[in-house]
Amino acid sequence: MEAIQNMYQITRNQDRYHFENDWLSTYWHFSFDHYYDQENVNFGPLRVFNDDVIQADKGFGTHGHKEMEIVTYVLDGELEHRDSTGGHGTISSREVQRMTAGTGIRHSEFNASRVNPVHLLQVWILPSQPNLKPGYEQRRFSPKQREGTLLPVVSGRNGAHSPANNSGTGRSGADPAPLGIHQDATFYVSTIRPEDNLVFPTAADRRAYLFVISGSIQAGKHLLEAGDVAKIWQETSVPLKASERSEIILIDLP
Repeated sequence: MEAIQNMYQITRNQDRYHFENDWLSTYWHFSFDHYYDQENVNFGPLRVFNDDVIQADKGFGTHGHKEMEIVTYVLDGELEHRDSTGGHGTISSREVQRMTAGTGIRHSEFNASRVNPVHLLQVWILPSQPNLKPGYEQRRFSPKQREGTLLPVVSGRNGAHSPANNSGTGRSGADPAPLGIHQDATFYVSTIRPEDNLVFPTAADRRAYLFVISGSIQAGKHLLEAGDVAKIWQETSVPLKASERSEIILIDLP
């Protein structure tokens, strides 16, 4: 982990905790399962950020969760899920699901393909209130909708918006609204092109968690490559510039 000043804390791709077996290759950004680091348990209400590749026809058998908001973002492939509310479906590439575990939910997650792997990000957020009713919702956001802008895909904040850009592009009124979450947080996704100049307006009393999915990003003064993570705080804005077509996810947190 690389500390830069006291407002950016950078974890490079090769420094993320990696676990692999015969069907799963995963990077755990925070303490999880058998991996424990007392200095890396959470970032505000952000408790888990797992970067998973699951092999064909494999996955996680039925297991339970409580008192957690779980966001699943499929980057490539299809993930099949079943849960104790009676829900059953497939999360396809570029779809986002928000599941409220609340008072308790059991579910399974399997690669829906018998041939190809599925690549996904799964993020757990502590809810702002206990004893919520379990449930979930799911939505697809097209690649075009995220080009040249920070597109909110999950939010518990009123009036979630696309932050400023200087490219003449942005979120249109036809874009789908973000999924809801029971926390004062917003997930943004973006495909940043070299011609784009994005600025994420934050506040000194808030946090931002930035993960580079692909490409290369200049975040303020700091160069981040694919797989790199930045924890950001005590900032009022985060300029974002790409040297090549790049994809990111940014989470705004209290």
